[in-house]
Amino acid sequence: MAPAVAWLLFLQLVLGPTLVVDIKVQIAIKNFRILHIDYPRVSYPKGFQGYCNGLMAYVRGRKQSWYCPQIHYVVHAPWREIKRFCKYSDSFCENYNEYCTLTEDSFPVTICSLAPRQPPTSCYYNDTLTNQRLYLLCSGKHDAEPIGIIGLY
Repeated sequence: MAPAVAWLLFLQLVLGPTLVVDIKVQIAIKNFRILHIDYPRVSYPKGFQGYCNGLMAYVRGRKQSWYCPQIHYVVHAPWREIKRFCKYSDSFCENYNEYCTLTEDSFPVTICSLAPRQPPTSCYYNDTLTNQRLYLLCSGKHDAEPIGIIGLY
């Protein structure tokens, strides 16, 4: 019995951190798909006062946060088209402590930016639809998937 308990303790100490990291990466990939990919682009009812106000209400609910993000990017392209750019990344973005890449292609993107001069309890957003290349954070160097958008080019 004692060797089995020792082996189990050893596995928890060695593999435990790896499993936690893997779960965090899988959650980040899932959140990216849910919060940054909207294809085909949905239409919100007029009561939401525009695309970004409807979307950002969902984003804030999904993140379970009342904080109003200053900017949020939403890509209107299929997941598989965005995902392929993280298959191999030579660049490491030290500011984010993640691998990153710039897409070769431009994609339709909605930029949701927090409107200026509003009460702190409200989150009203302006939206801009553009076609640009994306700076992506990737979950690793090889065979990775996007976990964030850090800017546009």
